[in-house]
Amino acid sequence: MIVRIMGEGQVRLDDGHLTELNKLDDELLAEMQSGDEEGFRRTLGALLDAVRHLGTPLPDAALEPSELILPSPDATLSEVREMLNDDGLIPG
Repeated sequence: MIVRIMGEGQVRLDDGHLTELNKLDDELLAEMQSGDEEGFRRTLGALLDAVRHLGTPLPDAALEPSELILPSPDATLSEVREMLNDDGLIPG
């Protein structure tokens, strides 16, 4: 799976990591729904760090379609709300 972090680039991520990432996504969704700004910042950072750590960066010149787009680390609660679907940021 190709994942884009807005403002940073793309990484190739093994589908086997989706369960782990979905746990963080569920936490992020709950914090957004409760308006917990501090928890939102912490969990968004942890989610992006996990993608960076578990994934393999693609070269900047690579133009592969992203199957998943994640917000930038400095995205606001309202910006991330606009990106959400029923499953959160990560489907499944």
